[in-house]
Amino acid sequence: MNSTESTDVLVIGSGFGGAIPAYHLAAGGARVVVLERGPWLSGDEFDQDFELGSSYTRIFDFVVGDGMSVLGGNCVGGGSVVYFATMPRAPRFVFERRGGIGRRMWPASINRDTLDPWYDRVTEALPVTRYGWDQVPYAGGLFAAACAHAGRTANPVPSAVDLDRCTNCNWMMAGCRYDAKRSLLLNYLPAALAHGAEIRPLHEVQHLSRTDDGGYRVHYRIVDDEDYRVLHDEGVIEAKIVIVAAGAGATPVILRRSEPDLGPMPPAVGRYFSGNGERLNTAVFDEDRVRSVLGLSRPGGQAYAANQIGRGPTVASWDRLDPDLPEFERYSLEQLYFPPGLGTILAQVPDATGPTWFGAEKKELMRRWQSWLTIFTMSEDDNEGVFGPPPATGNAERISQQMLGRGPLRYVPTADTRRGWAAADADVRDILERDGLARVMPWTNDVVGAYTVHPLASCRIGDDPETSALDDRHELRRHPGVFVTDGSAVPGALTVNPALTIAALAERAIPGIVRAAQERGVPVTYHGGLPEGSTVSARPPALRG
Repeated sequence: MNSTESTDVLVIGSGFGGAIPAYHLAAGGARVVVLERGPWLSGDEFDQDFELGSSYTRIFDFVVGDGMSVLGGNCVGGGSVVYFATMPRAPRFVFERRGGIGRRMWPASINRDTLDPWYDRVTEALPVTRYGWDQVPYAGGLFAAACAHAGRTANPVPSAVDLDRCTNCNWMMAGCRYDAKRSLLLNYLPAALAHGAEIRPLHEVQHLSRTDDGGYRVHYRIVDDEDYRVLHDEGVIEAKIVIVAAGAGATPVILRRSEPDLGPMPPAVGRYFSGNGERLNTAVFDEDRVRSVLGLSRPGGQAYAANQIGRGPTVASWDRLDPDLPEFERYSLEQLYFPPGLGTILAQVPDATGPTWFGAEKKELMRRWQSWLTIFTMSEDDNEGVFGPPPATGNAERISQQMLGRGPLRYVPTADTRRGWAAADADVRDILERDGLARVMPWTNDVVGAYTVHPLASCRIGDDPETSALDDRHELRRHPGVFVTDGSAVPGALTVNPALTIAALAERAIPGIVRAAQERGVPVTYHGGLPEGSTVSARPPALRG
């Protein structure tokens, strides 16, 4: 079935980059439609397991590329539903990074000082809180104690979690059943709905074309609710403003597929992809050494054996976020809990005499899973990723019923990126293997290449048209009225979790988008207010009780 509709503003994606514009523009009086590729689930629908066919295979998108695999959200709320809710601000030096282009990557109009007011807005809206040491779960305390033992500092991380609701179940990456994690289902999205925005799940945008009056047509297909390889009806929505926020792994694919209808894209579309310099190490702790070296104990005589209790990253070491260090040698280290589905496959056996990621030694490693601690590195990579020709539909060729796909991204890490990873790996070993506390091994890249849960920079903002797809207002060069506000707009790796920066940049972009909409005849104003907090997950109107 073919159908054509019209609206003032069409938003592609409902993560931070989509939900924030949807709310502000709807609150300002515009007609807003949000198209989301994934399903719409609420707290009581999130399963606390990682079994195939459960909710997590519906709300994740795992795309294997050539040298880089990307794990992201695939649901209403996007990455905010599956993220760990760790919300630091980017260090001041990040905005002065030069990277491989040899000059400042960020637009001259953006630095930490100019972005701080927008950080403040998001921090208040979610909200984001810094917790005390008495609120840190076992895994965070263990990492902090190991850092102190090694002469390093560690801090509780700012987080968007309501501890009055949190049960420390450690299933937050599969969606929070208790609405403790402040996802977009609890703030911007319900506020957008309250102001008349329409959110349509299971609508996968394929490409854009242009209308005769200078607006845009957004062409979509309906995704099957059970088998994402199956696409059903197609449709078209005309809009005066289009906001592309499908994620750094999908936004450039949509734009590149639109070239036959829209004309050439800026050369930076689909180039300069960054995996946020991410790297994972697994430490297997010796419980006796934890007790004797660190002096830690718990009721019942256990020293640690508690990685299943917690809420993702709660403690980070920021010693290497030093502006005086050379570029590519700055990084943060976070402890975290990672889902067994991927952790069990990719965690390697330290000092193995045989295969490192399967076999008898891997079986013994798995037996000791309660004594694991995963350390997450976020460093400065070199924006090496390049997208090849887009697949026929979607952002990837679907190779399973849900979640798994093969995408067009190619990533070959440079010597600078590898140098940063090597320095971080050595640092993790120095902290955690000291005095026999643990044995440490990086996750293997042999199976899926490098990997990231924070894809960035594939349609980045900047001042140079040759190396940035967007101007500093997030408008797509050569295509007025199209804006990109998701992680793909961030110029490069941030050395910390990027969700707060993506959200702050989206907030910053709103006044300019409102002006562009007004110039195109949309009756909209910028009201500047924040969404009122909610305590219940936003749900489709048809599912409300």
